[in-house]
Amino acid sequence: MVLRRIKLHGFNNLTKALSFNIYDLCFATTAAQRKDYIAYIDEAYNAERLTQILTDVAGIIGANILNIARQDYEPQGASVTMLIAEEPVDNSIDAGLAAPGPLPESVVGHLDKSHITVHTYPESHPDDGICTFRADIDVATCGVISPLKALNYLIHSFESDIVTVDYRVRGFTRDVRGRKHFIDHKITSIQDYFSRDTKKAYEMIDVNVYQENLFHTKMRLKHFDLDNYLFGIDADQLEKRERNRIERRLRKEMQELFYGRNL
Repeated sequence: MVLRRIKLHGFNNLTKALSFNIYDLCFATTAAQRKDYIAYIDEAYNAERLTQILTDVAGIIGANILNIARQDYEPQGASVTMLIAEEPVDNSIDAGLAAPGPLPESVVGHLDKSHITVHTYPESHPDDGICTFRADIDVATCGVISPLKALNYLIHSFESDIVTVDYRVRGFTRDVRGRKHFIDHKITSIQDYFSRDTKKAYEMIDVNVYQENLFHTKMRLKHFDLDNYLFGIDADQLEKRERNRIERRLRKEMQELFYGRNL
C-alpha cells in the first residue's frame, strides 16, 4: 500500500525519539575474572568504538553529523553524543566576513537539529559472579528522517541478551491547509521494523499507547548456551551441580531485567 504524501506548510518538525536499553550478561567465577571482564567490555565498547557505531547510525538514517563529543570514564564506562541535522551544513560562509548572515529560509537544516547519544555502564556483583553491561542509546530526529531505520543495526552492534525499546513521536506539523498531523507514518508496533532474523532470535512483548503515539517493546534472547555467558572458563570445566546453579542464576537475572522487577 502506497501512502499519500502530505504536502506540508514549512518543514516537518515532528520529533521522533527512539530509546534503547541493551543488556549483555556474563558470569565470572572469581574476582579476578570479574575484573578482567569489566576491562574487556570497557575496551570493546570504548568511546572510539561507540563513535563509529553512532557514525554508522547517522549514515543509515540519512543524517548529517554536526558535532561529536565523546568521553571514556574511570573506572569504566563511556559516553558519546552527536548533534545531527537532516540536511548538510553550508560551510561556504566565512564566519569572520562582515556581511549579512543567511536568511531563515536557507538554514532549515540547522532548525532540524537532532541528536544521537550512547552511555555505557559495565558493572559486576561482588558476591554472586553476575556481570552486566548496559548500553543506553537515544536517537532523536526532527523532520522526515526516521530513527527506526537503525533498529536492527544497533541490536546487532552489541551483544544483546535483553533489550527494551521505546519509540515516541512528539509535537505536530501542519499541511498546507493548516491541518495538524501528529504522526506522519503508519506504525502498529516497533516489531514491524525488525528484520526476520531478529524476530526469530528474540522473544518479544509490546506495551503500546496508540493514542499517544507511544510504543514499547521488550526483547529477550531465546537461545541459551551457558558457554556464551561464562568468562574465563568453559562449561565442561565445571561440575554439573555448579553449571546448573550458574544457569539458574543467569536465567533469573535475565527474567528480572526483562520484566523490570526483582523476582
